[in-house]
Amino acid sequence: MKNIFILNMPPANAEAMVHYEDTIRRKVDPARIHTLVSPSVSRKLNQVFGPRPIAVWGSRDSAANRSKYDQMKEGDEILIVVGDSIKLLGHVAAKECNPKLSRELWKNLQGGENEGWDLIYFIANPKELDVPFREFNELFGYAPHYHLRGFTRVAEANLEAFYQKYDDLYSILLLLKDGQPVREVSEPDTLKESLPPLAAPAAAEEPEKIASDHLRMQYLLLKLGLKAGGKVWAPRGDQSRIASGYKFSDFEETFAAGLDAQVKYVENIDVVWKEEFRIDAAFEVENSTSIYSGLLRFADLTMVAPNTLYPMFIVAPGERRTRVQEQLARPTFRHLHLAEKVRYLPYERVEEVDQFFEDNSRGFTVQVLVGKSEVFPTR
Repeated sequence: MKNIFILNMPPANAEAMVHYEDTIRRKVDPARIHTLVSPSVSRKLNQVFGPRPIAVWGSRDSAANRSKYDQMKEGDEILIVVGDSIKLLGHVAAKECNPKLSRELWKNLQGGENEGWDLIYFIANPKELDVPFREFNELFGYAPHYHLRGFTRVAEANLEAFYQKYDDLYSILLLLKDGQPVREVSEPDTLKESLPPLAAPAAAEEPEKIASDHLRMQYLLLKLGLKAGGKVWAPRGDQSRIASGYKFSDFEETFAAGLDAQVKYVENIDVVWKEEFRIDAAFEVENSTSIYSGLLRFADLTMVAPNTLYPMFIVAPGERRTRVQEQLARPTFRHLHLAEKVRYLPYERVEEVDQFFEDNSRGFTVQVLVGKSEVFPTR
């Protein structure tokens, strides 16, 4: 279970607001950081961020703050609250008590020496928000106008109650910001009972060709994921075949880091794009007549993480479009609102995008594939 830490920053604190602008919004050149942190933290930051600038924050090294800081771990969530609003949400990528780095990053605006912000944490996936803090209070069972002061860890009982009912705080806050409904988690135990057994491929389809096309499409999607600037994953059972067939080995090493309970529902999806501690996109490649085997994985994921916002794609040949549409219309999938989340992406569009960006990845993001894909709204 991920911890949630809250830093309450008074808007009248001019020094804190200047530091927020300098090291959170503008971020920090990693060259300023790597020479001042331990080798283990340097390796972790390089693994998570590479050459990209890093959002950094710190707290005073008091006894009260230290007791909370010691509980902070990789993948935990951090909220920065200014006044009555949540201004930022991100994940803890690494931490280190480091007075030298504190002095390097946060100068005393009045000049001279003063107590530093030595309990330093590096923030992955920082997302600026403007969500009333009362929304957080409602989610976690606090009184509407309750304020968690200073540097605080949400109590374990409140965390357990939240995670029994909901999935991803990041997605939920974004939904609330946009005025969208939030759905509660349900267990996927009965889902498979409502679906027939997986059908075998049609006789006319050659198993070798199906396997070859499937592997090639995985490779193209993995390659495009790297071009989008993220990290990529394929099931461990497929990685050796992809490496052997296409000399591709740039898979994410620690897929599970920071993903909490979603992991077992995501790690066997055919291709996943990641950025630091968040999933950017998920792809199920379907050659055979089953089609809904991929939808079943997405349905399982939707039941345990109903508020996730990243796009999910069924990738299949163009002649299978009608079949995808038919399967999404199944009552079970309609009940899960799966057609609102899952997009159909033809093989031909993947190949077209791969050719277009063959020599230049400038401007390529997952939104290019979203634009090339199709949704099938159900009534």
